[in-house]
Amino acid sequence: MSPRVSDRSPVPTSLPLQPLSPLDGRYRAVVAGLADYLSEAGLNRARVEVEVEWILALTDRSLFGTAALSEADKAALRALYLDFGQAEIDWLAEKEAVTRHDVKAVEYLVRDRLSTLGLDDIAELAHFACTSEDINSASYALTVRRAVERVWLPKLHSVIAKLRALAVEHKDAAMLSRTHGQPATPSTMGKELAVFAWRLERVAAQIAGGDYLAKFSGATGTWSAHVVAEPDVDWPDLSRTFIEGLGIGFNPLTTQIESHDWQVELYDRARHAGGILHNLATDIWTYISMGFFAQIPVAGATGSSTMPHKINPIRFENAEANLEIAGGLFQTLAQTLVTSRQQRDLTDSTTQRNIGVAFGHSLLALDNLERGLGEISLSRDVLLADLDANWEVLAEAIQTVVRAEIAAGRSQITDPYALLKDFTRGRRVGAAQLAEFVDGLDIGDAAKQRLLALTPAGYTGLAASLVDPLP
Repeated sequence: MSPRVSDRSPVPTSLPLQPLSPLDGRYRAVVAGLADYLSEAGLNRARVEVEVEWILALTDRSLFGTAALSEADKAALRALYLDFGQAEIDWLAEKEAVTRHDVKAVEYLVRDRLSTLGLDDIAELAHFACTSEDINSASYALTVRRAVERVWLPKLHSVIAKLRALAVEHKDAAMLSRTHGQPATPSTMGKELAVFAWRLERVAAQIAGGDYLAKFSGATGTWSAHVVAEPDVDWPDLSRTFIEGLGIGFNPLTTQIESHDWQVELYDRARHAGGILHNLATDIWTYISMGFFAQIPVAGATGSSTMPHKINPIRFENAEANLEIAGGLFQTLAQTLVTSRQQRDLTDSTTQRNIGVAFGHSLLALDNLERGLGEISLSRDVLLADLDANWEVLAEAIQTVVRAEIAAGRSQITDPYALLKDFTRGRRVGAAQLAEFVDGLDIGDAAKQRLLALTPAGYTGLAASLVDPLP
């Protein structure tokens, strides 16, 4: 059997170390803000924060013969996470290579720094009575909340603001609607964009009002070790106070792990927002292809490698693709994290390491949408020409007015819908034909004059007033 051609190809030399994900490569600048929270280093910094604050919570209560630390010692301890940097990242990587346990490595880091600070006498309070998930659940709640509230939601709100501005600017720009891809009752471009702004605002509010929960109740959620060590402490109350003091919510009833239901809710809502944004991207793409929007040329940019005239709608195509990737990841996160076998399995551990990837692709899409919406210009002349070529869409208005005239006793027409259907269905009807048809209708003069004055561009109902102010 002869070898394949590829088998005879020379093997290229290995490349210098490269990022495997485009989020850490070509798109790094766009998503860098998320890395402060949702990277491995961001998670470890939060873990150090939780470990340190737990030590301070125990010493503030003078448990086990300790005394509250001085403000200087507290500040020095908090500097372990406030000044967390490359030295700590490297230290943890080296230690984890030995421990094969990321949270244990963090505990050892805290113990090491306690010794450096001359606080060896409270070293045994590091990770006291904790299971890894106590630290992890609090750390994920902290990092995800900060990433969402400080990076992802602001970008979503920027897209909404851009949509709102465009909606107000184009609130009176009449356009032919298309339902099922066919000419339909006109609207305005502003009103159509306002629909997306309103939908996104609603989901954004749900996300902003969501929970971020942690547990802090030991190996199987029973505070067993805590009670044995000190029976007289109200450990559930202390744990709640501690967790809420970190700025997150407390889950009092769990197995070894926090149940992740808040994460499922968040990722489902983020996926929902992504679905709306995907709809926006494909609609704007379609409007561009129809000539409703013209794309503003960017100096030096190339649209096609062979067709110089082209300006491709790459912002919306990029957003569309990244929203699909993000949506798939959010769905997987929500589906996987809702289940844990009996009191604990580790499926969630590796899954949660991809939270940043999901939000990264979503953030990249938001960035492209924000830019894309700033690089389009409405072609009102194209909208008006499209309207003028479809006078038959006024059939709805005519048959509705005729019905009203029949109800008022000013017309003897029977089945006005069928009358208009025979006149307009499947054919183009011009202004003159429609005027002649209306002039011959058996309806009151006032109604007839209203219909004769009507044009497709004027048949937009309350569309403009629905935009300003937006609901």
